[in-house]
Amino acid sequence: MRINQKLKIMNRKNICLISIVFFICTNLSAQQYGLYTLYATKNQSQAFLIDTANTPATYHTWTFPSNRKTVYSTYLTKGDTLVRNYKPSGNTTWNTGPIHGGIQKVLWNGTVVWDWTYYSADYTLHHDICPMPNGNVLLISYEKKTDVEATQAGSSSNIQFYAEKLIEVQPTGPSTGTIVWEWHLWDHLCQTYDNTKDNYVTSIVNNPQLLNINYTTNGNNPDRWHMNGLDYNPTLDQIVVSMHFMNSIFVIDHSTTTAEAAGHTGGNSGMGGDFLYRWGNPASYGATGTFTFNVVHDAHWIPSNNPNYPNYLCGFQNNPPSNSKVDIWNPPYNGYNYTLTPGQASPSTYNYEFTSVFTSNNEGNSQQLPNGNMLVNNSFGSVYEINSAGTQLWTASNTNSSHAYRFTKCEIRGPIVTASASPMSVSLGSPVNLSSSAVSVTETSPSYTYSWTSIPAGFTSSSQNPTDYPTATTKYLVTITDNNAGCSDTASVTVDVVSGLTDKPFNQNFCLFPNPTKGLINIDENFTDNDFTISVFNTYGDLVLQSRNSKQIDLSDFSNGIYFLSVTTENKNSINKKIILIK
Repeated sequence: MRINQKLKIMNRKNICLISIVFFICTNLSAQQYGLYTLYATKNQSQAFLIDTANTPATYHTWTFPSNRKTVYSTYLTKGDTLVRNYKPSGNTTWNTGPIHGGIQKVLWNGTVVWDWTYYSADYTLHHDICPMPNGNVLLISYEKKTDVEATQAGSSSNIQFYAEKLIEVQPTGPSTGTIVWEWHLWDHLCQTYDNTKDNYVTSIVNNPQLLNINYTTNGNNPDRWHMNGLDYNPTLDQIVVSMHFMNSIFVIDHSTTTAEAAGHTGGNSGMGGDFLYRWGNPASYGATGTFTFNVVHDAHWIPSNNPNYPNYLCGFQNNPPSNSKVDIWNPPYNGYNYTLTPGQASPSTYNYEFTSVFTSNNEGNSQQLPNGNMLVNNSFGSVYEINSAGTQLWTASNTNSSHAYRFTKCEIRGPIVTASASPMSVSLGSPVNLSSSAVSVTETSPSYTYSWTSIPAGFTSSSQNPTDYPTATTKYLVTITDNNAGCSDTASVTVDVVSGLTDKPFNQNFCLFPNPTKGLINIDENFTDNDFTISVFNTYGDLVLQSRNSKQIDLSDFSNGIYFLSVTTENKNSINKKIILIK
């Protein structure tokens, strides 16, 4: 994903946001990190990318319809595409928290390529969102539970609940999406109130993997838990969320199936959808220990490239006794699990705490930067950059945004590079035609240079589309530099060298149709081999689909673009075709 294709999609939520405007720059210095700050003012119709070092300050602006105003968070992902939320005009039955219900993907030029809604009288999206490396989006949703359901679940109060769930949505069309994974908080409750009802346990403190349905800091308000922050860790395949009225953050296993997420076993952790780890309020699970959070937002992992706190967890504390704080701590990792002592609280000692110059009663965020600096955002005021000593280096005033994020020049203006090869599988010494391309979405007149290398070493080229004659399976890497911006990106493709593969492909009249295709691809009926394998690769050389002995394949679930199809028979004869998918 770009900011991590240019940072490998910046592979999780640490990539983004946006907002409105009155910009004041103070104390600029060589210690400042990056160049651009992205933020979006709440309940407004514009997003801004601010140049922190030059005048005029606004580098780029997105404008949205007045009925699509930003509610909470906006992120910047691969290809400089914004992923943002808004509240549809029809979503009128909910009035708690930052309710939205609409999600958009918006290109650099303002074109909306995806606009999906999810709300009803019984459920609605709210608060944070999280773009994922696979192009899907993680979302928080309320789901109503009746007083009858609550009583059966073991609630000591005969009230309606606004329970929480997480959904992962795969965009399938301009306004359609498929929920491919979901997790429900209602499946992971416990109680000691009534042993005749569901979720009964004999000890709350011995079950920290479950949520006590009868613990509350919000009285009998149906909105008892109030999720707000959301982040995804692709290395661990885990999710972290923060809950306002629980004063806690929780880690959940995303490697589960939806069925496993509803239970207590399965996934990388072996714990199904139960909490792997929780931090911030031992009292919420009957333990004694330090009370850390007084309202928490913005739960997230700190990126591994941070020099001070790599892979630590972080939360934004809104209402401590003094001003708002940023708390950072190192969780007790144990593989895909976390080391906990049964019956005791998780240690609540932070490794670093920054006390801000403001109090943000709700919302707000921080971003830990690769040079050790930190961006701190007051959701009702300004954005600040501080160094590791807490010295303020830069300020943007009157932003009034839920989140704000910083980017380097090349994260915004660098090229997005792709590499491909034809054929993808050859016999020893046969020619391979390599291809590369670059797109610089934000640049008007990019000028490119090319540099190819290989693993194993031995091949180099400065051509955009060179030819090689590999003698072993080879990974080809191309680095393309936009000379005007001074930024580069690298992509790779692997070509398989098969011993004994014929020099010429079988069946020179082999035909695939239609091509271009809207999704379905057929093999010409004259193709008579009965035992064959079809492999489909994207432009990065990644295998995305494989089928055996089928003369029709379906690419309709994939994104528009170029794909490479390889058909290999049982005697290792092979032929390769380029496919253009346009839905």
